[in-house]
Amino acid sequence: MYQHWLTGLVRTRSGRLVGTIGGVALTVAFVLCLGAFLQSSAAEMTARSIAQVAVDWQVQLRPGADGGAVEAAIRSSAPVAALQPVGYADVPGLEANTGGTVQTTGGGTVLGIEPSYVGQFPAQVRSLLGSVDGVLVAQQTAANLHVSLGDEVIIHRHQAPDVSVTIAGIVDLPNADTLFQAIGVPAGLAPQAPPDNVLLLPMPHWQQLFDPLHTGRPDTVWTEFHLKLDHHDLPSDPIAASTTAGERGHNFEARVADAALLANNLAARLEAVREDAVYARLVFLFLGAPGVILAVLLTLAVAGAGQDRRRRDQALLRLRGATVDTVLRLAAVEAAVAGTGGAALGIILGVLGGYFILGVAILRSEAVALVGTVTGAGVALSLAAILIPAWRDARGSTVAAGRRSVGNHRTPLWSRGYADLVLLALAAAFYWRTAASGYQVVLAPEGVAATAVDYTAFLPPVLIWSGLALLAVRLVGAGLQHGRSVIARGLRPVAGSLASVIAATFERQSPRLTAGVGLAALAFAFAASTAIFNATYEAQARVDAELTSGADVTVTGTLAQPASLALDRLSKLPGVVAVQPMQHRYAYVGTDLQDLYGVDPERIGSATAMSDAYFANGDARATLADLARTPDGVLVSQETVNDYQLNRGDSINLRLQNAADHQYHVVPFHVVGVVREFPTAPKDSFLVANAAFIEQQTGSAGNEIVLIRSNDDPARAARTVRSSIEDLPALKVSQVGDAVALIGSSLTAIDLAGLTRLELIFALVMLAASGGLVLGLGLADRERSFAILVALGAKPRQLGAFVWSEAALVVGGGMLLGLLAGVLIAHVLVKLLTGVFDPPPEALSLPWGYLAALVVTATAAALVAATSEAMRSRTHVSEKLRGE
Repeated sequence: MYQHWLTGLVRTRSGRLVGTIGGVALTVAFVLCLGAFLQSSAAEMTARSIAQVAVDWQVQLRPGADGGAVEAAIRSSAPVAALQPVGYADVPGLEANTGGTVQTTGGGTVLGIEPSYVGQFPAQVRSLLGSVDGVLVAQQTAANLHVSLGDEVIIHRHQAPDVSVTIAGIVDLPNADTLFQAIGVPAGLAPQAPPDNVLLLPMPHWQQLFDPLHTGRPDTVWTEFHLKLDHHDLPSDPIAASTTAGERGHNFEARVADAALLANNLAARLEAVREDAVYARLVFLFLGAPGVILAVLLTLAVAGAGQDRRRRDQALLRLRGATVDTVLRLAAVEAAVAGTGGAALGIILGVLGGYFILGVAILRSEAVALVGTVTGAGVALSLAAILIPAWRDARGSTVAAGRRSVGNHRTPLWSRGYADLVLLALAAAFYWRTAASGYQVVLAPEGVAATAVDYTAFLPPVLIWSGLALLAVRLVGAGLQHGRSVIARGLRPVAGSLASVIAATFERQSPRLTAGVGLAALAFAFAASTAIFNATYEAQARVDAELTSGADVTVTGTLAQPASLALDRLSKLPGVVAVQPMQHRYAYVGTDLQDLYGVDPERIGSATAMSDAYFANGDARATLADLARTPDGVLVSQETVNDYQLNRGDSINLRLQNAADHQYHVVPFHVVGVVREFPTAPKDSFLVANAAFIEQQTGSAGNEIVLIRSNDDPARAARTVRSSIEDLPALKVSQVGDAVALIGSSLTAIDLAGLTRLELIFALVMLAASGGLVLGLGLADRERSFAILVALGAKPRQLGAFVWSEAALVVGGGMLLGLLAGVLIAHVLVKLLTGVFDPPPEALSLPWGYLAALVVTATAAALVAATSEAMRSRTHVSEKLRGE
């Protein structure tokens, strides 16, 4: 019996069966790809974050500790890939006599490193000029002392004679905050910034100079072990990796007791990533959940498209003696076949989609564990879509009900309870609560990113999506029930004299049509909101990367060898659209040494973006114009304004180093505005002023930075720039792609490219299904009605009027309502995730190409469905009239 039943389904109800299998397959494939992407993204986040840690462990030896015993404890606690001793010595000052003048500094630090240190920890020391063998001086210290290669620097020591060393190289210390962190000191008592003056000596030389101080001034001299650990056995999941890294550190601390202090930089970074992973999962959930819900609704809609025909089939079976149990077993067989077939097809599609869309080999990754789960979910979905309606109809079906193709439909419970308005009211309340509290998911995005997740902040987009879909169904249903005359006038260009008849048909078919419009609106809203959010995210990620990098390509030099030396040759390179020099100096605000950037306010925007979000007044053009009109004007960072209680128009005295005597002199400025962000600037305290005024006051015309805008690929342009300045080894070249890679591994710019590709492709498929499959099955379910029209003499054009009018209503109504809802949802998503964007976007970015593709896809699917049904309705008319 079951075999005959399945054969009959395949022969006469193949569209419904195939549609259900397709709906289950889409659901399974999407959930499988979503889970695989979540796991692979977490693993990539872990790997990138680990790679950013310059030194995994810093172990500070306590006075009198046995270094050999501490090293043995280290190797017993964790797998060590590299271990280097580093000596630290605080000194009261440094001194240099160059150019006939004597320069002195305040307190500083002298490091002792082994020759192999730079090779094993390349992120700690970057050579700018000269050799890395011998005595090295930090870039800022070289500027303070005005020394270069071959110059002598005098080191003043505590309770010991001064010593003189000869400079062999100038270096940058990219991770100075970590290198000079206070280990074992409470956060509030730790130094706020690394020392301004740093020398690096070979370890034997350092030991010769400072080992004697262990006795006289032990508080000024200490030794650390810097370690790079073997990461191969760390879990790929960031939460598990964070736990493992922390446990290893605790194990070491238990072994050494008070002999050493540990700064577990790896665990600290992974702890931040642990928070990021929680947030990332929420982002993935709330971006992907609507797609899963949409796939489930599509499956239910496809299965329900033949509801009237299924009722007639059940009534015939009951009339011929079948019991309710028999009817349910036959429905269960259909559900099992559809569920198993859909799950199998979904796994195949998921594996292919994971490989070609996400670049993840699902069957070779940890995501393979999801296969069993999604298979069970697919079968359960099929049972829910077919068996539950069959059970409900079988319990209440009669022969009379089976003969009734269209009857009176009771108002749904959600409509009677105004669930749509309730959902929208809740969305507004949650959104207002979140906006009023100033909540941001991301805390301190400029520093170590952390999260404080308020789960209710993610509810508004889901509530709006659901509420607007139900509201669309209510409005369309009310329009079909009470707007017959208006609908008739609207259909007259398509239906002609049949407009009134078709409008009456719409009224009788309103439950099915409103469900179709609602599903199409959901699909359009999901696709549009995802596309708009993704476009905004990508555009802002580019702005963020350019803010960090400076421009498409950035050349950075030093005060001794500024990047402006190569300005002429850089401006003549192929593909270069604009070149702008920018000064990077230092100025004292009170006792605080801050970065000072000198720019040409009228031209800086030609080489790099000047976003309104960079400035407190939200108007980049007006702020830069004010700076250009005020020669001694200065833009002050928000932190400096807060720390020093400054206001626009205030006079502020800065101390700048003069090129003539290399001393810092007071220069008065006037505050003309507040700057929050600026290309290449740090995220805390900095200043922006007119380059011409800084040159006049300091007597130095060099520009340490050159910003380049290129119409070529930034990576290729950067290679061209590097080759053109090979004779200037002190100049560093960076490009915006490097910043994208760096930012993409942090919370402030989670890489959503794979997720959005998956969702955008899936949304197109869902639109095609909702606009074509559901519509086509709904039309096919009424083929007997169309056959009657043909038998009564309806012409192809008249029959087409019914079909095309219905298609226009479903797709057109869903398109209009869905696109409006999509824009609103995207707006709410961007507002709620403001902390992710740095700086926040000024407006939504609309992907017009993709939105046009949505419209074309839905229209084409509806065109195919309506055309095929119009042609099929004129064949086998007699069989259809007999109900076969």
